[in-house]
Amino acid sequence: MVSVRALVFAVLVVGCGGQPGEVAGGLFPEPPGATTSTRPVTTDPPLAGSTSTIAAGVPSTTTGPSTASDPPVTTDPPTASDPLVAMDPPTTSLLPTTGWPAGSWVDPFSIGEPWGSVPGVLTFRGSPTRSFHGTGPVPTDPVVAWRFPRDAPMCSLSTVGDVQKEWCGVGWTGQPAVFQRDGHTWLVFGGLDGRVHFLDGITGARRLPDFTTGDLVKGSVTVDPDGYPLVYVGSRDDLMRVIAFDRDEPVELWSLHAEDSGQPLWNTDWDAAPLVLADHLFAAGENSRFHVVHLRRGYDADGLVTVDPELVWFTHGWDNQLIADVGYNLSIENSPLVIGDTLWFANSGGLVQGWDIAGLAIGIRPKRIFRFWVGDDVDATLVPDGDGMLYVAVEYERGTDRSHELGQVVKLDPSKPSDPLVWAIEARSEAPSGIWSTPAVHRDLLIVATNDGEVLGIDREAGTVRWTLHLPGPVWSSPTVVDDILVIGDCAPAGRILAFDVADTTVVPPLLWEVPTGACVEASPTVWNGTVYIGSRDGYMYALRDRR
Repeated sequence: MVSVRALVFAVLVVGCGGQPGEVAGGLFPEPPGATTSTRPVTTDPPLAGSTSTIAAGVPSTTTGPSTASDPPVTTDPPTASDPLVAMDPPTTSLLPTTGWPAGSWVDPFSIGEPWGSVPGVLTFRGSPTRSFHGTGPVPTDPVVAWRFPRDAPMCSLSTVGDVQKEWCGVGWTGQPAVFQRDGHTWLVFGGLDGRVHFLDGITGARRLPDFTTGDLVKGSVTVDPDGYPLVYVGSRDDLMRVIAFDRDEPVELWSLHAEDSGQPLWNTDWDAAPLVLADHLFAAGENSRFHVVHLRRGYDADGLVTVDPELVWFTHGWDNQLIADVGYNLSIENSPLVIGDTLWFANSGGLVQGWDIAGLAIGIRPKRIFRFWVGDDVDATLVPDGDGMLYVAVEYERGTDRSHELGQVVKLDPSKPSDPLVWAIEARSEAPSGIWSTPAVHRDLLIVATNDGEVLGIDREAGTVRWTLHLPGPVWSSPTVVDDILVIGDCAPAGRILAFDVADTTVVPPLLWEVPTGACVEASPTVWNGTVYIGSRDGYMYALRDRR
């Protein structure tokens, strides 16, 4: 339900006395030399799955412990590990001007553009800025060109709490990677059958045998953007893997265990899609830590790809103030982005962070330069626009005062770190509600899909809702826009994939087509050269294209 109210407050951005990784007050002191742990752990499940505008700014509030029902995997206080590099960092200035500051890692002018030397959509939202949705044309009257597998659905058993249940298909975020290699279109994705699949994107046939992990693969894979035949993927089996696909079958070359950076704060899943930049892997875990790995990619004497990784830096995603505000249910499930020399991510406590990584490649430890608390879980990936603004989509689970003051769609100006709030909009009903889907910037709109089934077209300048679509919820599928066409999945009984015309951003988008699957579609679509690729919870991956 949609209602509008304008409120004016005063902004207070909560600070803390120390950097994450060096927690103020030594809340979790690290024993000397204790930077890794190799003992196995048992994974816990991740969290499951009316608009009003708030002008800048809103005072911070403090709440009691989280009300989440799933316990963390540990009962003892976790330890806070110091980063592995310890030189003093430089300061990257976030200039108070329109646009993003330049940097050596990612050119801000690449926002909205493809990334790397490999043609394709290689990671969740396609690029380090998480802003490339694919290449058209989008089908105009599609049919199911193929469905994978062609026999039994992709399903497996996994334990949630103390209950074992069957999971099928492709889950959140579940966006497949599609790319061109050696004259072929490849499609690579992880499934709830606990496997990574390597398909021919045209025919849907296997190009390689499946790679089997030890549990569900819920997030999106990342394909190496520099042409190395490597896939980077996390699983609920505690491991972030580097997998080679230049052999007769995919081979694991290396893995990072969720305990390799210390005792997990929440659990040991890996849902976020990692990034690969300048031979470095950027990976966030539900252990509530962020990791950077120097990959040292190469080839051996037989021409097969190799890696020789080293964990060069990690930090935890919480600080004392956040734990005081929301308790210990703190993980990182959204996918990191890099713009200029700043790394951006948020966590399930609602802490939005920017880290200066300008000197990381030469051993200078990153420094946190931006902190803003939105009050509740942020699983959706942060979304930038070309004007230097950052959009945050927030769940509503804890019912904190901060959630009520801010709302669930927040626009921030990172060039003003002490007063970044531009506007905020309420988009929730009763808990649990809010937003799991990652919004999309399209022209002068921010398109946001909610757990209640609303798809909102929000004026990015004014922070007001122009139009609303009503779909069967929850809508966790992230809106994908290519050639002025919005593609998204819903949770109707038949689990539809829908397309809307968003060329005119001032009117309610007309429906162009819909294709049913057999169950809720919570995964996100990839559009590539006339085909829409998307998974469903019915157990299958679909390729939709026009009849030929």
